[in-house]
Amino acid sequence: MSTSTFEVPMMADLAAKGETPEVLFWVGCAGSFDDRARKITKAFAKILHHTGVKFAVLGEEEVCTGDPARRAGNEFLFQMQAVTNIETLNMYGVKKIVTTCPHCFNTLKNEYPILGGNYEVMHHTQFLQSLINEGKLQVKNGEAFKGKRITFHDSCYLGRANDIYEAPRKVLELLDSELVEMKRCKSRGLCCGAGGAQMFKEEEKGTLRVNQERTKDIVDSKADFVAAACPFCMTMMTDGVKEIEKQDEIKVRDIAELIAEANDLL
Repeated sequence: MSTSTFEVPMMADLAAKGETPEVLFWVGCAGSFDDRARKITKAFAKILHHTGVKFAVLGEEEVCTGDPARRAGNEFLFQMQAVTNIETLNMYGVKKIVTTCPHCFNTLKNEYPILGGNYEVMHHTQFLQSLINEGKLQVKNGEAFKGKRITFHDSCYLGRANDIYEAPRKVLELLDSELVEMKRCKSRGLCCGAGGAQMFKEEEKGTLRVNQERTKDIVDSKADFVAAACPFCMTMMTDGVKEIEKQDEIKVRDIAELIAEANDLL
């Protein structure tokens, strides 16, 4: 895996040299194959490189965590994918994992241990907060967002499922902007509409899509930016804003992209 300025090391290459990274960056299916999510992957990788974090990725050895399969009811496929990943991770002696996807985060953290996969798993907003607390991450160009209003959309698997509300907001405080909350936020936040494998199945009967309902909350907040922390939420929020033709007024960005931009890394 490469970016415009540096090569991202593969776990196999480091192992061959007898080296162990501080963290394994779990990219996830969306971060690997979806064009929009790949930009988030690159932004976060650039932040890790910028802050001197020794990290690596599995590359082609990384298999889907099995989250969509389990949510859709295919337990056999989930366990097959999970065991494959656990064997790979344990082979490399992985201790700490960071991922930009709350679905991967939830599965790796809460569902892999029963199958023998025990790791310290962090969502990238938590890891960014830890870098801030350690004084390793600051912003060079926070004024790029001066006078702008930013609202944060709580991912279901990050918020209600894992009670992580502080980390993403603490990271956004680095920016010289105004953080505004939607009426439905934190433990009362509304799903983007993609969870529970809804991203991959036909729509059910109804008069309003969930992401259309959530887009109303975004508009009501009068925000200039919607900060997301999940590739699925990114897709649903982007589609919702485009549907009402406000993509020029309301920009949807992952938190990693905002921090990378504020450090002139993009």
